[in-house]
Amino acid sequence: MNNMPLILLIEDDKAIVNFMNTVLCANQYRVLQARTGREAIALISSHCPDAILLDLGLPDMDGVEVIRTVRQWTQVPILVVSARSREQEKVDALDAGADDYVTKPFGTAELLARIRTALRHGAQESGREPLGGKLQNGGLAIDFESRQVTVDGKDVHLTHIEYKIVTLIARHLGKVLTYDYIIRNVWGSRPTVDNQILRVNMANIRRKIEKNPAEPQYIITETGVGYRMVDNAGETPE
Repeated sequence: MNNMPLILLIEDDKAIVNFMNTVLCANQYRVLQARTGREAIALISSHCPDAILLDLGLPDMDGVEVIRTVRQWTQVPILVVSARSREQEKVDALDAGADDYVTKPFGTAELLARIRTALRHGAQESGREPLGGKLQNGGLAIDFESRQVTVDGKDVHLTHIEYKIVTLIARHLGKVLTYDYIIRNVWGSRPTVDNQILRVNMANIRRKIEKNPAEPQYIITETGVGYRMVDNAGETPE
């Protein structure tokens, strides 16, 4: 069926390709396959997939180079699926433009959930929602025009910086934003601002929006990498 989402799988390990192809087809996705970076770039250009699953260790070029190349002309969701687990490698892929990162070995349910999130936000991105408007994410609501934030219908009073952090992460719902990306977009190129200042602001934000700041349900930490706003689609506010 042509209306099923098209996923481009960029992976050179035949066993993993066969496994992931079976999983994706069983869950109503169409699948394109590429074993090299150059083949992948050509397929992305010609077939315009709805999402990309990318292994970083390709035989002809590094996956980060593929991300940088693709980001020159499209914002198609890119989900890295890689055995590389070092934090700096995750940061490099995300800074290059990847939307998410799953480390091998992975659970099938987790991978499918990440794909659904990527597809949902890819559709929103293609719709180019205006900067104004509202976001409802479970019990958390943001009115961008009135600059009002509420949780379960109650007003949340954020400082100017806290509001900028929350709305930046919210506009990239479900996507990991690195520490450096957040700092650049909230404070600009200020050398005096570091990760510790960001962490202090995040601790204050969590005290204000989370029921239990130690177990956040809205903004979670990707250790050593950055922060992600959890997509609570389907959950209704209390």
